[in-house]
Amino acid sequence: MLRDSQSVVTRNTSPNAVVINMDRTLSCYELSLPITEKCNPISRDIDRADAKHMLQILKTCDAEIFKNDDQGIYSSHIIQTMVDVAKKVEMMLREPEESLIVLSGCGTSGRIAFLLATSFNQMLTDHRRTQIYSYIIAGGDRALLTSQEAPEDRPLLGARMLDEVCAGKKHVLFMGISCGMSAPFVAGQLDLCLKHLDVFTPVLLGFNPVHMARNEPMRDCSFNFKEVAERMAKEQKQGKAFILNPIVGPEAISGSSRMKGGGATKIILEAVLLAGQEAIFKEKTISPECVSSWITASERIYEITYSHADELTALIRKAGESLRRNGHVYYLGWRTLGIMGMIDASECMPTFGADFGDVRGFINNGFKEMTNKEGDLSSMGPEFVIGHQDFVDTILPVLNQNDMIVFLFTVKDDLHEMTALANQVKRKTSNLHAVTHDLETLNIPKRMCDVFETVLKMTWSFSSDDEIAVMKQKWELSTKCCLNALSTGAHVLKGKVYMNFMIDLRVTNSKLYRRAVNILQRFTDRSKPECESALLRAIYNTDDVSEEMTSADVRKHTELANRRDRVVPTALVMIHRGCSLTEAKHHLDSHPVLRDAVTSCVLSPVNTA
Repeated sequence: MLRDSQSVVTRNTSPNAVVINMDRTLSCYELSLPITEKCNPISRDIDRADAKHMLQILKTCDAEIFKNDDQGIYSSHIIQTMVDVAKKVEMMLREPEESLIVLSGCGTSGRIAFLLATSFNQMLTDHRRTQIYSYIIAGGDRALLTSQEAPEDRPLLGARMLDEVCAGKKHVLFMGISCGMSAPFVAGQLDLCLKHLDVFTPVLLGFNPVHMARNEPMRDCSFNFKEVAERMAKEQKQGKAFILNPIVGPEAISGSSRMKGGGATKIILEAVLLAGQEAIFKEKTISPECVSSWITASERIYEITYSHADELTALIRKAGESLRRNGHVYYLGWRTLGIMGMIDASECMPTFGADFGDVRGFINNGFKEMTNKEGDLSSMGPEFVIGHQDFVDTILPVLNQNDMIVFLFTVKDDLHEMTALANQVKRKTSNLHAVTHDLETLNIPKRMCDVFETVLKMTWSFSSDDEIAVMKQKWELSTKCCLNALSTGAHVLKGKVYMNFMIDLRVTNSKLYRRAVNILQRFTDRSKPECESALLRAIYNTDDVSEEMTSADVRKHTELANRRDRVVPTALVMIHRGCSLTEAKHHLDSHPVLRDAVTSCVLSPVNTA
């Protein structure tokens, strides 16, 4: 039986009354949540915005990365910590045979770790230096292309993988990335480092204060993430460990750290690694000024990217139309921009409950271009078929006008190869678009751009002091910004977001299980046990939750939830309508746009029978 007095919906079911009550409900939970999980007031109504307004919202949210205050990325203590870590990078580079720099994370964080490790290793090769960078991602290389959330909950696995990677090294600079300062996988690695400070110098990168780090028990461990972070803070006073945790504000889509979290991670680590390498290659002194100059340059990248508002708006609108018509969005990229496309595509499934084929990325030369540790994974299934030729063989024959194709390339890529592939696609559909990057001294010929319906072409200044490798990092960040806006906007337009919450997220690990319960509490004003019970009903596909189910480990819940669709929306409808599982599913079937399903549910009278 539902209690009217505790429901977010009152007998006054007008839209204004719902908004007022929703504001009250949201504020109750915001106070206790870490910053990375909070609802950003800037984007609260993003689900009601058109493509143009949505882009402005995303731009305003991203600008928070560069907020200049005593807790932000420009703050003196954050800049100084970056300088200190960059000096450790320099030390490692001076003793390459005995040293290793390891970047590690889960999901988006692990993918950024992979991108940076491979890019900076290539820089070392270009300078005829020994490669000393390595990456670790929870779930292994499969997680570079698909959602592998469960390994994030395994701290001992993280520690074991780190130990294996570092075998035989005397000096290891470990950079553990956890945007919410919550990933058990990374906590286990940091714990290993803290126990062996004679070998390891650990660095924690996240975007919450230490006191907001996750304090829940972890699998097979006697410590939690917060305790590890507190130990890190203690060792930082002795210069033996470092915490980089600027406050960049809540995400535009609540909890979606693939956006600001991923961008800020790339900016900070590139600033640190570049400063360390330039101290070796160019004998530059590592200073606060040289570190902050890269952050300023990154801020300018965002400004330049968002200045192309008309083209970005057109891309968001087109992508939304494709998804609403049950079409697909395909990214065809060259070199690291191809990797950016695959990273963006891989994040849509867990974030929006998207199908594997909704957004896909392909890269020239496939896994040969990726240069990932585990090599060619194409035998593992269709999700790992990623080459341009694979697109031509498997996707092109069935392509139609509802499918959107986005080319990602620069003036330094093989433009003849690009044009030939674009002409092949054009024979199947005119829904063809491009995100491109020029240099002031070198331009993509206009005739090569005429094949595309929309061309977002950015031109960048290039001085003799800039290396092309550094320019590529700028292209990557700009492309990430574009694709995050495109895929997020498309899924919002499809109705996969309610207010600014990813209402249809996949509940595949303990963090997402906890987030799902929080979402239900936010939108129903019910107790945690009531919300968890409804969530379990949706997960176990039953109206009768047994004691065996409620007492089961979260691992069992998430393993089963990973095979279910619309888990959180189903639970939300059951709570609001006081109905059975079958009735909730029927309601969702009757409202294929999740935003409309939830709105209809919230505005309808509560069943108190």
